[in-house]
Order: sequence, then C-alpha cells, then structure tokens
Amino acid sequence: MKNTFIGSLVLLGTLFGCDPVHSLLHNGSDTTRYEVIFREGSAGVYKKWREAQNTYGFYYTYTDRGRGPLLKEKIELNERNFITQHLVNGVNYLKDSVDEKFESHEETASWINSGEEAHGTFTGNELYFRYDGSPASYEIISQLLLDAESGVVSLYPKGEAVLEQTYDITLDLDLNVKLLMIKGLDINPTYLWLEDREMIAFISGNLHVVREDYTAMRPKMKSLQDSIENEYLHELAKNLTHNINDLVIKNVDIFNTEGSLNTNQDVFVNGATIVKMTPTGKTVVPMDALIIDGTGKTLMPGMFDMHTHNDKFRGALYLAGGITSVRDLANNKQVKSLSDQFNKNQIMGPRIVAFCGIIDGPGPYANQRNVVNSLAEGLNEIQLYKDLGYQQIKLYSSIKPEWVEDLATKAHDLGMKVSGHIPAFMTASQAIHQGYDEIQHMNMLFLNFLSDTVDTRTPLRFTMVANYGAKLDLSSREYLEFTELLKTKQIIVDPTVSIFEHMFISKKGEPSPTYQAIVNRLPLINQRSYYKGGLPKSTENTNIYEQAHMRMLEVVFDLYQKGVAIVPGTDGLPGFLYHRELELYVKSGIPIAEVLKMATIKSAEIAGVAGLYGSIEVGKKADLILVDGNPLNDISDIRKIEWTSKEGKLFYVQELYQSMGIKHFK
Repeated sequence: MKNTFIGSLVLLGTLFGCDPVHSLLHNGSDTTRYEVIFREGSAGVYKKWREAQNTYGFYYTYTDRGRGPLLKEKIELNERNFITQHLVNGVNYLKDSVDEKFESHEETASWINSGEEAHGTFTGNELYFRYDGSPASYEIISQLLLDAESGVVSLYPKGEAVLEQTYDITLDLDLNVKLLMIKGLDINPTYLWLEDREMIAFISGNLHVVREDYTAMRPKMKSLQDSIENEYLHELAKNLTHNINDLVIKNVDIFNTEGSLNTNQDVFVNGATIVKMTPTGKTVVPMDALIIDGTGKTLMPGMFDMHTHNDKFRGALYLAGGITSVRDLANNKQVKSLSDQFNKNQIMGPRIVAFCGIIDGPGPYANQRNVVNSLAEGLNEIQLYKDLGYQQIKLYSSIKPEWVEDLATKAHDLGMKVSGHIPAFMTASQAIHQGYDEIQHMNMLFLNFLSDTVDTRTPLRFTMVANYGAKLDLSSREYLEFTELLKTKQIIVDPTVSIFEHMFISKKGEPSPTYQAIVNRLPLINQRSYYKGGLPKSTENTNIYEQAHMRMLEVVFDLYQKGVAIVPGTDGLPGFLYHRELELYVKSGIPIAEVLKMATIKSAEIAGVAGLYGSIEVGKKADLILVDGNPLNDISDIRKIEWTSKEGKLFYVQELYQSMGIKHFK
C-alpha cells in the first residue's frame, strides 16, 4: 500500500531509492498552505509539512466573531497509512484548551482527549479519529477509502467511514480532480476534493479550506459541489417521501388547543387536509385508505421552531423531530430558493413561515453576512429585504447603537418587525425604547443588568452572564421595571436556553446534559462534539455557571407568569435541541400543556399562520406528528415521534434518521 498522505509523491522517492525531500509536498515545497474562508471572508490558514519519515505537522486556525480554533498537530503513520501517533494542542472553537494524545503500542493503543482517557486492543488497521483538529484526518480517511476494496474504513475506537461516491471532475481543460462523498463521520455527508490523492479543498457549509493554488477555482468547485449535493438530496427526498391520498389514524388521542387530549378519535386526512374527526369506529373508513393504529399514542400538530438558520442538509432533521414550520432568523439571501425546494419537497425540510434578514455593522467581530458601513446602507438593506418578501429584520452585535432607532423606524414603516441581538454598548431596555419588537437569546436580557460598556461583540456576551448571571435579583426594582417594559411593549422573547445549558453546564469528558438523551445515537463527530465541555471552566466557576443557567430558567418561568410571549427556538442542532428546549421550559416550572401550546398554536399565531397550521382541526392543513406516548404526562415523550406529515407527504422518522446515520429511539 502506498503511503500517499500529504501528496501523491510522498513515498515515490523512497520506493525508487532516491531522496524524497523534494517530492514531499505539493510541487516539492517544504510546506503546503491553504486559505481558510468563513462566510466568504478570508478567516485563517491551514498548513502542513513533513517532520520525519511518515511523520507530519499541521497548523490550523480561523476566526469567527472572536471564536475559532488555533491548533497544532503531529501525526505519525504506519506503512498502511493508519495513524500510530496523533498529538493535538491548542484551543478549540470556543477557545477551550485542547491537549489530545493517541499512541499505539504493538497490539494496544491508549488515548486521552476532551471526552475520555482510555486504552484498548489495536490492530493497526483502524483509524483513530481525533476530537479536535485540522482537516488532516479527512485527507487520511479519503486516501484509505480509495485504497479499501470495500470502500469502508473502521474508525477507532468505534464507528466506520464509508466512501459513498467518487466523482471524477474536469475543472479546467486537462485539470482532472476527484470529489469524494464520505458518510459515517457526521450527520451530513463529508465532501473532500483531491488532486492526485492530495486534498485541494474541504468545503462544508460556510467553512472552506482551499489550497492556495486553487483559491481562484473555489467558486467553481463550490458550484459543482452544490449541484452534486442537491442531486443527492433530491434522490433522498424521492426515496423517503410517501404521498398521502386517504389516511386514517385510528383510536388516537388528539392534543387540542386547550392543552388537553380528545381521546380515542379517528382522524381522516385527504391529501394535505384534515377532513374529518370522529370518535373511534363511528365513521366508515375509505376502502383504499392507509390506516395507522394510534392506540396508546398522541397525535399532535406539527411544531414550530422559531429560531433556525436553515441549510439543505438539516431539513430532514426538522421533520424527524416533528417540526414542520420554522422561522429563519438570519441566512444568506439564497434561503428563499431553499424554501422553494422545501415547499416542493425537492429537498426534505420544514416550511419557512417567516424570513428575517440580518444586518450587522463593520468591525472585527462582524457577522460577515450583510455588513453595512453606514446608516444609509442599512436603510437600503431593509428595503431590499422587504422587496424580497421578508417579514422581519435582525440587528446584530456590531450595529452602531445610534443607528437603531432609524433602522427600526424604517422597518416599521414597511410593516416589518425588528429583532436581534442587542448591539454592543447598548442595553436591552434602550433597544426596546428605540424600536425592538423581539429579543433573541436569554443572555441578551441578562446583559441588560450588567453594563452598557461590555463589548458584547466578543465572547464576553457569554462569559459575563455565566460569571455574574446568578446574581440577578428577580425582586429588584431594575428587574421588575424591565419585565414590565417587556410586557407593556409586548416584546417577544426567544430564550434559546438549551444552548446556554450546553455552554454553561457541560463538562469535559462527560456527555452534555443538553444532548445526553441522544448522544449515543449520533455519528462519531456529532457524538464527540457533545463531550467537549462548552465554555472553558475552572473548578472554581463550575458551580457559578450552573447557578447562572438555573437563574435563566427562573427568568423564563417569571416571564411566562407575567404574560410575556415566549417562543421556543433552538439556534442549533435541529429537532433534538428543540426537544431539550421544551424540556427546560417544563423544568423551569411552566406546565407541560402550556409548553406544548407554545410549540404549536401560540407560535402559529405569532407567525401569522394559525388559520392553516398549529392545531388539529377539520379544514386545516394536515401537519401532524404521531408520538409513541403521551407528552402531557412526560414532556420527554416528545422525542418518541414515529412519523411526521406535511403538505400531503408522510415521512417515517426511522427512515429519515437511518439516512443520516442516526439511530431511532426504538
């Protein structure tokens, strides 16, 4: 087996008895460099070099609004191209320390990383896959997969990577490259571009790592990869969609708009519409109807995730999680095209019921989507969003506070809502007085009581709340006046407390409480990401962070009691994180029935679509989910969804999860 890692010529010199140094990397250079592009802006660098025979070094860094990894790696390979030693040091995306070490010793191996410290038997024919690191591991996997007759490589200590498809592509005249589609590592397929077995690009969503001599070709490569991804997703939608003609769910308990159950009902669906509901056995079932037994199960309306950022690969996750409608709260302007594909079921995904256009100001921590350099540019962007059919704008952290009132006035004049993060050096109270209709994220409410001098463009917007949030006094004059302002101005609060549970409470080496219920059902990379520990924590502040999150839940309950509108949203892993968000609302003290109403009819009302969606009623659209249990008794039963229907299409959750490498709850 040729050891071709780092370049197709790495071992040729050795094989033919000549000095391999000049053929080590691309074009014989000492170091191969890649540019890291994030959200279409140059954000960092990836470098690789040879340190000794079969030993290589790597450097990888990029920045994203004050976050981003900075990692150094050393990898040693055996003669079959499998890793025998892997060292990773530096900081991860959240700036927590990384000190990972894997070593093999004849027939055993030991490893220590952010998730575990362990040892086991080792054959030398399995690939250790790091917790944190550069794209180096992807390059090694791609070459092993190309050499494996089965197209499968065993991962260590568990899992496997599968070469799903290889595409031979001519980029320009005689420039021939390969694009590999790999499954088993992540919920999404992993795509890697190779020239002569060396990685030339790794393109994944907003993150692109491209070899310097290929940066000019990146737009073309991205376009080609998009087409290939779309073809895959279109085929998946064809295979996993079941069209509804006549459907009858028999003897099922129906969740109603009062928050209780209508028991032992038969529900009749024709196409996309609910046409009849009767007590079980009271109506003749159509001869050719699909009959589903609902005994002991609960039929609920499709739920609403009110804080999402949609992409084509995660659409099916929403459906699997029982979410049929979402608001998109910041994306690129191509999201309208994605929405059309969701609506036509060319790609499986939820209905986007509201589009929120993001606007950010200039600076080192800008969101990199739709940055404006002046108030005039901001006003123009609002008009553009309105012309595109957007209902809302989202102001971000780098917007200048003195622009807010004029931007909000413009949006309101156009009949649009205003929401977002609270701009740096401004408080939530000030933002509300200047026109905000809605606030995203519970930390933005807490920052109202800390200072208007905090640079919340940076990760301080998390760490300040983690360190001082527990001190918020819910009986203080400041707090009471603020909550009265929220109620009087009818401000909507989008808490996303589940993401703060993961940030504040999760510990290195332990499954995050946010994902503990499902972590072992996920592919390898997703599993490992939930053992990393969230924000960096010391022994001294672990308890303080936990108390801060508990205070967040107390505020959620207090807002509910005061009549402030709360919308459940995630801003994270679709479906699973939403279920946890609902569980946390119940943990805060909100009755389960009220939480389920927030997830359905109340969100539909806020989104302006309650006439068609959000409840199970004759004449409404058959956006339905069948739950194997009773979430009114146990909110966690909301995780046990058997199928979801949307717009005359039926999706079996087990099939959806299987296509993404996720184990079903059964």
